[in-house]
Amino acid sequence: MSSTSITPIIPAGKKPKKLITTERVVVYSVLTLCALFFLFPLYIMVITSLKDIEAIRSGNIFVPTMHPTFTAWGKAWNSACTGLYCEGIKVGFWNSVRITGPSVIVSIAVASITGYSLANWPFKFSEVFFTILLVSSFIPYVVMLYPLVLITRWLGIFSTLPAVVLVHTIFGLPILTLLFRNYFSSLPQELFKAARVDGAGYWRIFFQVYAPMSVPIFTVAVILQITGIWNDFLFGVIYAGPTNYPMTVQLNNIVNSVQGGKEYNVDMAATILTGIVPLAIYFFSGKYFVRGIAAGAVKG
Repeated sequence: MSSTSITPIIPAGKKPKKLITTERVVVYSVLTLCALFFLFPLYIMVITSLKDIEAIRSGNIFVPTMHPTFTAWGKAWNSACTGLYCEGIKVGFWNSVRITGPSVIVSIAVASITGYSLANWPFKFSEVFFTILLVSSFIPYVVMLYPLVLITRWLGIFSTLPAVVLVHTIFGLPILTLLFRNYFSSLPQELFKAARVDGAGYWRIFFQVYAPMSVPIFTVAVILQITGIWNDFLFGVIYAGPTNYPMTVQLNNIVNSVQGGKEYNVDMAATILTGIVPLAIYFFSGKYFVRGIAAGAVKG
């Protein structure tokens, strides 16, 4: 009877890493501190907006109230004074919507087509045109304020919402064109050549080949434009006119109002209402923003 030899099994592969390491402790500690640093002001704003004036004046600002109320939120939205008018911040909200919607759509549409043309359909002096756009993205806004005042007045739209839309569209084009041009340049050229061999033209390639593959960069562009335009104060206060002020300008008027007693709960509620749209955009689309950047938004 022969004995059967047993071959020992030797473990292969990398050794499992420890769950808790010094590097992980340091990284998560720093991230936790950063998160607390940015979330703590939001915490103060929320608990202050839920207090009444007596609780704010007599209590600790770091301690939430035992009797929360949304009265300040209702006043901030419906009846807070934003200068000469006491109609709340809702007027500025709808003005911001009317400004942001067309500005985002027009700027992204023009920039995507321009970037697509620069990347795949080079024309005479296309590199010079791209260089001008690149340089334009670094020009300070304040340099162009007065010339754009003259242009919008000449067009007859100064102190109107179309003037703000035009200005935001102009200033959004350089950086958006750069993003789209770099993204389209990073896509395989074989796709473009194959579409050309199949007889596809300019618009068919853009809409049927490139656009379906460009959801990440379109997401990046939408997030950048919505947050930038919604949070803008300078263009709104200059070009919109007193009756068309966006939310940020009306928030400034509420916070800096000297009429009556200071209502910090209303100020905090108005601030949260003003920032709720960009906060929601980042909360629901943050992962797509990172994917878009990683997918070629900064390649060139």
